Amino acid sequence: MPQKKIVLKNKKKNKIVLAYSGGLDTSVILKWLQVNYRAEVISYTADIGQKMNKIKIIKNAKRLGVKNIIIEDLKNIFVKEYVFPMIRGHALYEGVYLLGTSIARPLIAKRQIAIAKKFKASAVSHGSTGKGNDQIRFELGYHYFGPKIKVIAPWRIWKLKSRTDLIKYAKKNNIPIPKDKKGAPPFSVDDNLYHTSTEGKILEDPKKQAPEYIFQRSVSPERAPNKPSYVTIGFKKGDPISVNNKKLSPAKLLQKLNVIAGNNGVGRVDLVENRFIGIKSRGVYETPGGTLLMIAHRAMESVTLDKRTMHQKDEIMPKYAELIYNGFWFSKSRIKLQKKVDLKRNQVNGNIKLKLYKGNVIILSRQSNSKAYSINKVSFEENKSFKKSKVEKFISGAARKLRV
Repeated sequence: MPQKKIVLKNKKKNKIVLAYSGGLDTSVILKWLQVNYRAEVISYTADIGQKMNKIKIIKNAKRLGVKNIIIEDLKNIFVKEYVFPMIRGHALYEGVYLLGTSIARPLIAKRQIAIAKKFKASAVSHGSTGKGNDQIRFELGYHYFGPKIKVIAPWRIWKLKSRTDLIKYAKKNNIPIPKDKKGAPPFSVDDNLYHTSTEGKILEDPKKQAPEYIFQRSVSPERAPNKPSYVTIGFKKGDPISVNNKKLSPAKLLQKLNVIAGNNGVGRVDLVENRFIGIKSRGVYETPGGTLLMIAHRAMESVTLDKRTMHQKDEIMPKYAELIYNGFWFSKSRIKLQKKVDLKRNQVNGNIKLKLYKGNVIILSRQSNSKAYSINKVSFEENKSFKKSKVEKFISGAARKLRV
């Protein structure tokens, strides 16, 4: 059964803070909220590096009568406080998804509640569908930071059942309808500085190949340059701080890696995933810079961390990634795992050099002052740094475990 309509009991004119992208869905929602709740809608747009036209967002919101139009630059916060911790955890959902959409929602929800409190709004709203994961991610954030603020999820309430209904509503209310590259109503696209996801339409049939024109930040490996590109990523205390020996802010560092990797066909994933609510869905993801960071960080840890620490991180990663995917970024469970992830991050310092060629990422070198890796111990040349006489005893102990 659909959710019942939320009742707002504010004696003054109701205020609702809407997570607003300026696109079709949220523009329709904005109008619908005004009509159905007789509310003042405050539009909130978090700039986390997505493709956005601020002038168009403001123009569309003003056309719909919005007085308070808020656009907030969160790019550095997003990368430093959300993406980088996730990179340190090597978070991959179901083995391949780098969680680009999942990690963005908690930050937007947190700021949306802060705006709601500032303007004394009685409710917040989002444009997530009733079948997707994002509704959960948004609302868990809302409940964490503003448990008394009501949540309006139009896709679970209104009578509009499809994108066709959405377009009819838009036409009726003179709301602009964007077109995709083929002139049809658009795919469902989410993007930020970390990734771009594309869903819907032809992609809903897993037998169909993703059309090349949907990709926005990466060339196909076939069209990538015939010569390799080289990039060196510097790390300090587990976080990337430089590209090709030039120190950059978190946002600019990821931007630069996105361009380098995307131009070389790196970072594409076509995934049929298991949503939190139990539905399987297909998404095409592009995470070029994030792919480089994930590979480089793991390579950096290989020469700076001990075996036990690395293996413990590998053991907790699936659970850590699933918590993020399901929307539990602010949960005690995720924070507890993050502490384990970061236990020895101060040791993860140095440089990783990568070679990029037609979708491939090849590790060329690892440079660090760490003593975790010993050339003397591993060398095939005879030396006194490793006592081979202890090996037989080690094997005997291991053999006894065969019977356990």
